[in-house]
Amino acid sequence: MADSVVTVDGLRKRYGDVQALDGVTFDVQRGEIFGLVGPNGAGKSTTLRIISTLLGADDGTVTVCGADVEDHPNEARGALRYVPEEAGAYENFTGRQYLDFIASFYADDTGPMVDRGVEVANLGDRIDSKTSEYSKGMTRKLLLAAGVMTEPQLAILDEPTSGLDVRNARQIRDVVKDFPGADRSVILSSHNMLEVEYLCDRVGLLDEGRIVDVGTPAELLDSYGTENLEDAFLEATA
Repeated sequence: MADSVVTVDGLRKRYGDVQALDGVTFDVQRGEIFGLVGPNGAGKSTTLRIISTLLGADDGTVTVCGADVEDHPNEARGALRYVPEEAGAYENFTGRQYLDFIASFYADDTGPMVDRGVEVANLGDRIDSKTSEYSKGMTRKLLLAAGVMTEPQLAILDEPTSGLDVRNARQIRDVVKDFPGADRSVILSSHNMLEVEYLCDRVGLLDEGRIVDVGTPAELLDSYGTENLEDAFLEATA
């Protein structure tokens, strides 16, 4: 589609005897938050790693901002930032030093970008503490800030609030909700259906390596006659 930031078409990936992805197809529109939801093992992280150029597909195509991720991976990488579920920051850095390190790849004058990152991370005085002293929630906020401070055209977030307490999860959701714009989109992977229903403009229901339905949260609730996205998913995969 002309206004698609990401187009995924017929994606397949096998690990030994396990068919992790079996013809996954969807698109992400400019300015939207697209949710990719499903249970553990559904293929969410595999899909995101292929889009992010970190993993090759067995079949199918992916384009990011018009660049085929297999033929032109550097162009695709230049347009996106990927925050995986399990990631850490360099433990010998303070939070501010880590943001400055990341910013140095994208700007000669890192000051304004780091200032944005500090604001997004919202860690107060702890921004100048070593990241080895951070809680999981603090680390997740720092990594998210490092990803969005560069204002990529596509932010790919894999389970960004997994395992976090209510306060940290809420702060991260606020950052995600505020990020999209005319030239910025988000792919959000989560098994938290209520979170996705709140955050996402459209949702892809992924089960056993296949997209079983795509629509806005309201469309999916109406289609399956349910009151929440979790029940809609269960109906779609019954």
